[in-house]
Amino acid sequence: MTMNNRSLGTTGPQVSALGLGCMGMSALYGEADRTESAATVHAALEAGVTLLDTGDFYAMGHNEMLIGEALRTAPSARREQALVSVKFGALRDPDGNWSGYDGRPAAVKNFAAYSLQRLGVDHIDVYRIARVDPDVPIEETVGAIAELVEKGYVRHIGLSEAGAETIRRAAATAPISDLQIEYSLISRGIEDRILPTTRELGIGITAYGVLSRGLISGHFSRDRQLAATDFRAHSPRFQGENLQHNLNLVEALRKIAEGKGVTVAQTAIAWVLSRGEDIVPLVGARTRERLSEALGALDVTLDAADLSAIEEAVPADAAAGERYPESQMAHLDSEH
Repeated sequence: MTMNNRSLGTTGPQVSALGLGCMGMSALYGEADRTESAATVHAALEAGVTLLDTGDFYAMGHNEMLIGEALRTAPSARREQALVSVKFGALRDPDGNWSGYDGRPAAVKNFAAYSLQRLGVDHIDVYRIARVDPDVPIEETVGAIAELVEKGYVRHIGLSEAGAETIRRAAATAPISDLQIEYSLISRGIEDRILPTTRELGIGITAYGVLSRGLISGHFSRDRQLAATDFRAHSPRFQGENLQHNLNLVEALRKIAEGKGVTVAQTAIAWVLSRGEDIVPLVGARTRERLSEALGALDVTLDAADLSAIEEAVPADAAAGERYPESQMAHLDSEH
């Protein structure tokens, strides 16, 4: 395994080639074991992973506290190498329901104060609003984060699920390190306008959903039973005929993976890695076993013939179903 560093844009930090997305350790994808989750964070740090991604609304602070605990109990050298990326702004109620986003400057600073406490750190490495608040100009939200940067509470400013025009406006307000956005073999909408914009402006990409929430991991089966609290139970890509269509794509990808002696997940992650040095895939491993598999993607080399075969097996726009349920698509500013 070779863990090369990549840059979160021209103004951002150097990070490991893969980052660890920690959301699934707390919410939305079924039960997770807290002890195993912390052990997975420790294993990731030991393997050279530096970027840990969370959100203050993941199980209403649970995920931040979990990461804080994992960092406190990690060896000091590993703890010091960790870079924590935090998303904020999503509003929840005690029942776990979603009720919009808040990007007002006062709210930004309030969210940050709580995150610093839950994480047990004196600064957040990358801070970003999870979705653009349609009622607050992005200049105001980014400006508030810039004030936190000036005071030393935040190191770098990020964006999440923002469209090309919003990215330009944000970058005109303050230096933006990277954009976190869904990008995978079956979610390629950023290639039209967003990726050219970030590359023009020197902004990196943190790609989440590289295995499409497990759909193209090679481990998801049609008869799998999902709890009502599992995001995938309501995701269009996991429903009925859409699911069967998408799993057929996975089987086509499996043939290529088996021909190379690697797994489907490793092939899908390696494909994202092949898209450019400015793209850092987040892997949502919840166990050390899945983390080990994901890290194996670093040793997968895809040549021109491999990439051509993958494109033929899983063409752009081949997936059936939207990325999110219709009610959540309305909150996306990212034009894909």
